[in-house]
Amino acid sequence: MEWLGLLPKVKRTNVAVESALAKSFTALDTAIHACDACPRLVHWREEVAITKRKSYQDQEYWGKPVSGFGSNKPRLLIIGLAPGAHGANRTGRVFTGDSSGDWLYGSLHRIGIAKIPTSTSANDGQFLRDTRITAAVRCAPPGNAPTIEERDTCAPWLLREVQLALPTVRAFVALGAFAWSATIRALISCGHVIPKTKFGHGVEVRYSNAGMDYLLIGSYHPSQQNTFTGKLTRDQLDSVLRKGAEFSLADE
Repeated sequence: MEWLGLLPKVKRTNVAVESALAKSFTALDTAIHACDACPRLVHWREEVAITKRKSYQDQEYWGKPVSGFGSNKPRLLIIGLAPGAHGANRTGRVFTGDSSGDWLYGSLHRIGIAKIPTSTSANDGQFLRDTRITAAVRCAPPGNAPTIEERDTCAPWLLREVQLALPTVRAFVALGAFAWSATIRALISCGHVIPKTKFGHGVEVRYSNAGMDYLLIGSYHPSQQNTFTGKLTRDQLDSVLRKGAEFSLADE
């Protein structure tokens, strides 16, 4: 097996470099779609896209990293954990094609942000008012659990997305503890001073930077584990998202 050491090493995406080069959301999205930085995630997302879930056997899966979706001048930025194996990894759009997406877009529709109450495919006509949805990790992870190394490797994508949003964004909603920590790290890297605050549903951090007021608010993730058990209700999700939207649009 000594010959294995003679094989050329695969040159993988340098996320820090590629993210920094993106001068727009469109350029960032294109770079994210081509990312192959994490071998385990690349293998998993592609394997899922080939084997598929039985109910989706007739569909072609996206099977690549998933970028953000929504306004290029967002006032509200919503951050989740990672694409679902048979949701965004199938449809190619964040929080689309699974139960979590049904809850999120349904809530955004009820508060006047989303054009339609569902998000079933990348071509369903969905539109978000002054809002962008993204994720801390861009590839579907096994068991919905990225490793620490994968989290850190992927972090520059979120950092650049936050940087591109900063000229307009005023509120951040983090869906779950993982997204909460990732969002705080990104904001600190942007020079924002964030008070150390433990994640919890409805927990708020209000702060100012360079004369602008910001709101970071946490919500339980709309995963089946949380919604089926009643840990997260529709009213609870609506309340958090409405608060974020109202704050972000207050000075329009």
